[in-house]
Amino acid sequence: MSDLKRYMHAVKRPVAMVLLGSAMVFSLQGCFGVIAGGVVAGTLAATDRRTLGAQTEDKSIAVKGEMAIPKVVGDAGHVNVTSFNRKVLLTGEVPSEAAKEAAAREASRIEGVQSVVNELAVSGASGFGSRSNDTLITGKVKASIVDNRTLYANSIKVVTERGIVYLMGRVTEREGDLAANIARGVSGVQKVVKVFEYISDEEYRMLTTTPESQPAQKQ
Repeated sequence: MSDLKRYMHAVKRPVAMVLLGSAMVFSLQGCFGVIAGGVVAGTLAATDRRTLGAQTEDKSIAVKGEMAIPKVVGDAGHVNVTSFNRKVLLTGEVPSEAAKEAAAREASRIEGVQSVVNELAVSGASGFGSRSNDTLITGKVKASIVDNRTLYANSIKVVTERGIVYLMGRVTEREGDLAANIARGVSGVQKVVKVFEYISDEEYRMLTTTPESQPAQKQ
């Protein structure tokens, strides 16, 4: 082998090792991202007081409702469908009482739905500004609940429509009252409606003493 060939061989070997090492680092980083994402998703699922089956079914119910209900209320309607532990909350606006009733009937026909809370208003559909404000209020209420160290934020779902805040979730009466009081103190909130499913103190203790069901709390 010539001196030039020996030199090229000597150079190629460490370069190849560096490239291989870099590829392994990037590969491991990708794996870490997937694992970390899975851990976060798993933690959020574990701290939710619904079963995994109910969480999955709630997503399906909401999608089915948002596809089916506009067909019975017409283009003039604006309907939001929220499902929590198979309890459906309807919010938004519809043009008539008949449309409001039709929306509730359609929601009740969806497989898995156990009850329907019909909070639809008979009025013209809200505008972009109103809906943007509702989104802002929802964010502020959620942040305020998270800041309270005695509440399990993943147990509470916040929905806002025309400044009215609806609170859903599986909570004790104490937690429900506290969450409602927190929401009332947020600027822009016109009214707070509790749509909770209440659990007993005994069930609360069972849920919160299981390591897998405890959310990370601020120290």
